[in-house]
Amino acid sequence: MSDEINTLEDLQAVVGEATAPAIELTPREPVIDSLGRSYATGKRKDAVARVWIKPGTGKVTVNGKPQNEYFARPVLQMILAQPFTIAGVEGEFDVVATVKGGGLSGQAGAVKHGVSKALQLFNPSLRGALKAAGFLTRDSRVVERKKYGKAKARKSFQFSKR
Repeated sequence: MSDEINTLEDLQAVVGEATAPAIELTPREPVIDSLGRSYATGKRKDAVARVWIKPGTGKVTVNGKPQNEYFARPVLQMILAQPFTIAGVEGEFDVVATVKGGGLSGQAGAVKHGVSKALQLFNPSLRGALKAAGFLTRDSRVVERKKYGKAKARKSFQFSKR
């Protein structure tokens, strides 16, 4: 240690020499196919949704049916609309989704996850809002399996003392 660091300028000179060149951050590029669509896969519980979005009038088709016919409950329709509301692009994209497995609630969650991922692929500037809302994270909770000697996953049979 021949040179001692006594001032902030000395420290800055040493740190400036020691650091590697700055890493250049490249902005994310949109991922759009030849037909002008973005594709993503969404998952929730046992449901898996394949989702394509493209600029349009806001028409949502799930397994060949309109959204309000396939997801009849208003709560499920609201779940599907959440990514567009958060991103501020209601009515600007057409959605075509095929979904398999699980029940209606899981399927709605899977389509929501797929739409969110496809939106951020189509327009990377929407990623921050969608990520902050938690829509890009796969909800990994699944039903726990039934164990032997139990009535359900955790519930025991009624205890009898005699």
